[in-house]
This record gives sequence, C-alpha cells and structure tokens, in this order.
Amino acid sequence: MHHLPVVVCDTEPIRSPPGGAEAGRSFWSMGVESPEPARELSVSAENVESHLAEVSRDVWEHLLVEIPQISGDAVVERTLLASVKENIAALLHIFENDISLENLEGPVAANEYARRLAQRDVPVSALIRAYRVGHWRFLQWCLDELARREADAAVSAAVYRRMLEVSFGYIDSITERVIEVYHLEQERWLLGRTATRAARVRDILAEQEVDLDSAEAALGYRLRQSHLGLVAWLPATTRGGEALARLDRLTHEIARELDCPARPLFVPRDEGLAWAWLPFAAQGDVSWEGLSRVVEKGEPAAQVCAGSPHRGIEGFRSTNREALCAQELAAAAAPGPRLTAYSQVAPVALMCKNIPDLRAWVGSVLGPLAVDDEQGAQMRGTLHDFLATGCNYTATASNEIVHKNTVHYRVRKAEKIMGHSVQERRTDLEVALLAVRYLGSTVMQEARQDTEAGRRRRGSQRSRS
Repeated sequence: MHHLPVVVCDTEPIRSPPGGAEAGRSFWSMGVESPEPARELSVSAENVESHLAEVSRDVWEHLLVEIPQISGDAVVERTLLASVKENIAALLHIFENDISLENLEGPVAANEYARRLAQRDVPVSALIRAYRVGHWRFLQWCLDELARREADAAVSAAVYRRMLEVSFGYIDSITERVIEVYHLEQERWLLGRTATRAARVRDILAEQEVDLDSAEAALGYRLRQSHLGLVAWLPATTRGGEALARLDRLTHEIARELDCPARPLFVPRDEGLAWAWLPFAAQGDVSWEGLSRVVEKGEPAAQVCAGSPHRGIEGFRSTNREALCAQELAAAAAPGPRLTAYSQVAPVALMCKNIPDLRAWVGSVLGPLAVDDEQGAQMRGTLHDFLATGCNYTATASNEIVHKNTVHYRVRKAEKIMGHSVQERRTDLEVALLAVRYLGSTVMQEARQDTEAGRRRRGSQRSRS
C-alpha cells in the first residue's frame, strides 16, 4: 500500500464548540458556511470505495500479521476477510451519505466472525484489538485520499474531524455488539460442548464400545496416549458461575507445570466439581511436589485428587477411578490435604469405603496408641519416621531433632503400649500409621476423659454431700 503525504494545515486547530456534541453536529452541518466539507467527505469515500477489494485485503493482511491469535485457521481467516469488507463498505456508505449511527446494525459477517472466535477459544481481547488495528489501517487509506485531493485547509480540517468522529463512533458501537455476540456464543458453545463431552466421557467410563476416532474428535482430546486423572472441587461457599472457570484455570496451570504436550480435557460435574485428564506423551513420573505447589499457589481454596498415569482408553478409565478413590479419602479426612495423590495413599484409600471397620482395624494394630491424644501423636510420629528410615535410630533422631536415646525410649514405649514389637507386624503398622496420618481422628479412638482418679474424686464428693 503506497500512502500519499497528508496535507499539514498551517491553521489554528479546530476546537470543540460550546454546547458539546449537539453544537459539534451543528458545526458539521454548517461546514465553513458551505456544503463543501460534506461533499468532500462523500467524494473521498466514493473514491476509496472504488478500491474496496484492495483496501479490504490490505486491512485483512495487516490484521493477520499484527494479531497472531486470529491467523492459522483458513475458515476463520475467510470469515475475517468478509467481516473486514462489510465493515469498510458500511463505514464508507455512512461517509458518502451522512447517515446517523443511531440505528446502526452490525454487519452479518462481523457477528459471524465473533462467533467463530468464541467457538475456537480465541480470547475476546484479540477480537477487540482487531477492530482497533483495522480501524487505523482503514483510516490511513481515507486520510491519504483526502490529502491527495488537496482541499482547502479549513475544509480538510472539518472533514478530518467528521471522519474521525463518525469512524470512532462506528467502531465503538460495532465493538460493543460483537463482544455481546462473542459472549453469548461462548456460553452457548461451552454448554453444548460440555454436554457433548460429558456424554462421551460417560460412555467411555461405562466401558461401552467406543469408536476412538469419533470420540477423540468430539472430546478434542487424544485417548491413545497416557493420562493423569484429576478430581478438583471448591468449597460450597465459593460455588457459582465463577467456580468452574477457576477450576478450569487451575487445571491448565497444573498441565503447564507438568509440561503436558497438549490441552487437558476438563469436564464439569456440577457447579463446583470437575473431572479432568492431563495428557502425557509417554507414561512417566509425575512431579507431585510441583503439582502440590501449583494447587497451593494457584487456587488456595481448591482441593485436588489425582490418580496415577496410565495409557490408552483403559488408562483413561483407571486413572479416573484412582482419583475418585483418593477423593473418598480426602472427603473422609475432613478437612483433607490440599492435594491427595492415589499412589501415595492407595492402601488407605481402598479401605475408605468402610470407615467403621477401618477404625476397628487401626485400633487392633495400634492398640491404646490409637487414642487421639498428644502423647500418642508424639509416639506415632516417631514410629512413622522410624519405619520410613528403615528402623534407623540415628536417622530418626536427626529427622526429629532429638537424641538417639529418646528415639530408643519412644520406640520401646510404643511397643509396650501396642503389645507387640515393630517388626512383628511391620506392614500392618505402616498402613495403620498411614491411615492415621491422612484420616486423623476419623479412624482413632477418643481420648478418655473419665479416668479412674476422676471417678474416685467424684465419688468422694458425693459421699460428703
């Protein structure tokens, strides 16, 4: 595009007349005591319109270069070109005929373009920027044409002002309309897509026969890869229209932290609960520390439960089952940890379906050490560290920052309270301590406040009375 130099007028700038917008319109209708400005704008617009295809393509190509988010999709690019052409034609028509903006209706292609962007999750900011950038590119053609005509300086100034006033008013009005269209389509599209995804996911999890190609197309997610299943939710007090958006953002932050090669699959279950699957190119280790860090920092109110990575459609199902199993444990813990990983709590999670029996079993393993009191908590903590270090007294003392003899004393005392040695039921002891660690008082015995000494004291008081 070759721009002609714009004429610079050596005159006082035109100031807004008294009376505001109404006075401004009166000024335009008067021009400079002649119809010359209106005629000059009309002729300039007509000349630009004679090159409508060239101007539209130039603006379109400029937008594709300046805004990468709107390029790369042939269908969307064609719709953008149609929108650009319709908007430019409408503006030039307004210039030519001095049409009011009051009853302006958005071009059909402009509304369709907004809908296309919403369907493809292109941010609305890209749509708004396209109008700003395109507006300026279009004005360059108009201003160059006006300069080429070399009109009187006062007339040119009046035309400049009118051109800017009308075009900015047009862009402001159209932008509001297409933003509304975008949000309505986004809501409709998300609801439809969510329903489609939910139905497909139900079929897959129900182990029905699934056509992988059509399922992947409907979900926008590859089933022939490794998956990490998540269950995420927010407390009831934070539920509402915003809750799912917050969980969706958290899911994407986790995916970025774990270097997932593609977008996760996010499926709302209700207004505050969602299931998700994170794609892994190859089954491998998960950075639980990194995942936990994202949950803590990214969404402080959320709780997340995770399965283990598994491959293929069977892996899609099994990692979800594991995440749901971990959720049962987190719900039983109340309040549970912010992140519960099935691989770290599997034995306890599998026993959560029967809490009364689990509590009885923990009591049979720990004996009086299963009582929920401060002394028991101290000895359970020492036993946990002792078993985790391979029954190494020195390492346990270092972890707990106590003398090695203190560890010896606590272990011996714990064995006496339980009625068996650590080695005698080591596996059971590790699982029972794990259950207490994650479920706390849910699987423990209440501390007895009614001691023998207390009963004797109350008996003595009654006899005196």
